[in-house]
Amino acid sequence: MTITSTPLSLFVLGKESDPQSERGVECPGDLPPASDPALVERARRAKAALGDRLFVLGHHYQRDEVIQFADVTGDSFKLAREAAARPEAEFIVFCGVHFMAESADILTAPEQKVILPDLAAGCSMADMARLAQVEDAWDVLAAAGVADVTVPVTYMNSSADIKAFCGRHGGVVCTSSNAKSVLEWAFQRGEKVLFLPDQHLGRNTAVLQLGLGLDECVVYDPHRPDGGLTAEQLAAAKVILWKGHCSVHGRFTAEAVDDVRARIPGVKVLVHPECQHEVVLKADLVGSTEFIIKTLEQAPEGSAWAIGTELNLVKRLANAHPDKQIAFLEKTVCYCATMNRIDLPHLVWALEQLVEGNVVNQITVDEETSRYAREALQRMLDLPGETAKD
Repeated sequence: MTITSTPLSLFVLGKESDPQSERGVECPGDLPPASDPALVERARRAKAALGDRLFVLGHHYQRDEVIQFADVTGDSFKLAREAAARPEAEFIVFCGVHFMAESADILTAPEQKVILPDLAAGCSMADMARLAQVEDAWDVLAAAGVADVTVPVTYMNSSADIKAFCGRHGGVVCTSSNAKSVLEWAFQRGEKVLFLPDQHLGRNTAVLQLGLGLDECVVYDPHRPDGGLTAEQLAAAKVILWKGHCSVHGRFTAEAVDDVRARIPGVKVLVHPECQHEVVLKADLVGSTEFIIKTLEQAPEGSAWAIGTELNLVKRLANAHPDKQIAFLEKTVCYCATMNRIDLPHLVWALEQLVEGNVVNQITVDEETSRYAREALQRMLDLPGETAKD
């Protein structure tokens, strides 16, 4: 069963808008068309020619035409660790976005080359926290007298230099799976947490999993003087949330949850913790991408689900489980525009260039940034029972 066969009707992408969705998360336009089928054979030939020298990583949000060539699929940190576990691979082609390729470069051996097929494949969330902005924010915290008791925590969906900032300041990285245990670790070492760059994951974890009050969380806006906060507000807060969000998950609304329950009898709503707090409160289940996948794998035949995550993955899950009714949570179809920049033409170009001996679009992180970023990552990996799944 595919999404479009469910009772949940979908607007044509870019033809309708939802005025209730978070600002900055509008859909960019129609879904990209499938690539020339002739490219499939070219990709196969290039991959065969490279053999064991090549290892292709495919994020869950990639298009099917790309994901078919991945040697392993998963979320960002899982893929980076998979690359590090293949020291024999000379070329790591990461079908994902820029910060993911950076993480792979940080964790792999110096002689391994990490390649991003399209350098325009970035992440809007990661781009919402620039190093200069975060350094300015730390100065604001210092002026308010709270920097010394604040532990910086950054979500995996952040640039290498933000991970390094956390490493230099005694902080740590988290994933959507382990955010609770990471925040508990941070509060054992400080009175406050600066959570970067996704305010929704930080708020949902602090309030729903650690039991903090919404009034104990404040939002730091890097585009306002002093983040729009007073020294008194910073002193009273337990969690200082960076004003950032995911362009896909931020668009799901509480109204959409009500609507899908009215449309599909007995539906279970399953959303990612990057969704807005009001959406998470109304959902039946909340969890990482891996959690969403496993939940649907284990769901009983005939059950109905509305999923609040990226469209490519929801479509793939619907096709993989025809015995279940799986729908996209929102009426307006939306996909991760930057993830979809990695299309088959870009992948074929990168692979064929490697066959010819040309390394293109290599992602490198300088030694100092890598060192401090690894420190922040290692603190996460040292947590008891840590599996580092996204």
